[in-house]
Amino acid sequence: MAKKNHRLNSISAGTEAVFHIIIALFALCCIIPFIFVIIISFTDEASLREIGYSFVPQAWSTYTYQFAFDKLPQIWRSFFNSIVITVVGTVLSTFMCALYSYALYRPDFRFRNFFNYLSFFTMIFPGALIPTYIISKQVLGLSENYAALIVPLLVSPFNIIVMRTFFKSSCPMELIEAATIDGAGEYSILFRIVAPIAKPGIATIALLNSLAYWNDWFQSMLYIRQNKILQPLQALLMELQNNVEYLNRMAGQMGTAAVMESMKAPTQSLRMALVVMIVLPIACAYPFFQRYIVAGLAVGSVKG
Repeated sequence: MAKKNHRLNSISAGTEAVFHIIIALFALCCIIPFIFVIIISFTDEASLREIGYSFVPQAWSTYTYQFAFDKLPQIWRSFFNSIVITVVGTVLSTFMCALYSYALYRPDFRFRNFFNYLSFFTMIFPGALIPTYIISKQVLGLSENYAALIVPLLVSPFNIIVMRTFFKSSCPMELIEAATIDGAGEYSILFRIVAPIAKPGIATIALLNSLAYWNDWFQSMLYIRQNKILQPLQALLMELQNNVEYLNRMAGQMGTAAVMESMKAPTQSLRMALVVMIVLPIACAYPFFQRYIVAGLAVGSVKG
């Protein structure tokens, strides 16, 4: 019987090889475009104008990165801003998500259904832009400061539902009841019992929050209008690209000097360099969360 079960639960070597080939091809489809972007970012702009994009460019150049860092000293400050916003925002949003989800997870919480419905309702019908802007800027005073870039993204209804489902799937109520009998308080139960068990779910939510904060530029466009030193990396690089495109469009109307300056300003390679600057730092965070991502998302999506 053991041999029969082993045979039923295994796959042949040929089928396994086919699966490996399919996964390898899928991995190449994900990796090759990013490698292509890196190659283009190090391609000479004149070569791009002459022959277009190529995996083997005629001329290599680092002028695009020199242009970005020399023309815009603010870029180092923006790197610092993005790191601070991402780290602080991820810690606070994950902490608030864990607290909210823990309350929804406890069946003995009196207002559990109300807050569960509230989070679900706001996910289906989010607040409009104008009321959100008025409340954030005029009521809460979120303008020209770091809080304006952190507070609007603190609570995510989707993350709350995923975290609540993970708590329900991985933390049996018998542990909560035993800890309560031993005299443990709610915070002790959450941080000493539930959180260690639900570590994959918490790590997954932390990764989702870090991606949201790192890639966000819209909050800066709304609330950072004068104090440009607080701009995150994404907002600054978008502004840099727009300025270069504007220079190229107006070059014909601004005389010979402007035309020469426009020819020196990279456009195609600059776009790719901006992608590399934005994607590479956050991609380095994936290995730290890799072992938690599959387990966290799988458990959170199977049971409701």
